[in-house]
Amino acid sequence: MISQITQGVKVTVRTQFQPMHSHPELKHFLFTYKIMIENRSEYSVQLLRRHWHIFDSNGEHREVEGDGVVGQQPVLMPNEVYEYESACNLTTDMGKMHGTYQMIRIIDKKSFNVDIPKFKMIAPQRLN
Repeated sequence: MISQITQGVKVTVRTQFQPMHSHPELKHFLFTYKIMIENRSEYSVQLLRRHWHIFDSNGEHREVEGDGVVGQQPVLMPNEVYEYESACNLTTDMGKMHGTYQMIRIIDKKSFNVDIPKFKMIAPQRLN
C-alpha cells in the first residue's frame, strides 16, 4: 500500500494480481487496484477527470484519460473518503502506474491536480 497527499487530498493505492483472470501463455496479466481518496482539506472537492501513465516491464507505455473514475465524479466533503476498485492488464508480469486526478474546489470552482502515487504491479511468481 502506498499513499501521497496533494493539496489536502490523500490518495492511497493497494494492488493485487488476479491469477484466475491472467493467461501468461498469452501475455495477459491482470491486476486490480483499490484506490482510497481522502479529503483532508477544509473545502469540499469534486473529482472531474483522471489521467494515467501505465508502464509495462517490456518498455511499453500507454496513457489513459477520461471523465471521473468508474463512471462517477464524486464530491468529497471535508474528512470524507471515497473508494473504488479498477483493473489494469499488462503484457508482462510486472509494471507500474501513476497519474493525476483533476479536481475542483466546490466553493470557488478552482481547479487543481492531485497526484496519484507511483505504484508497482508484480505477479507473485516474479518475486521468486
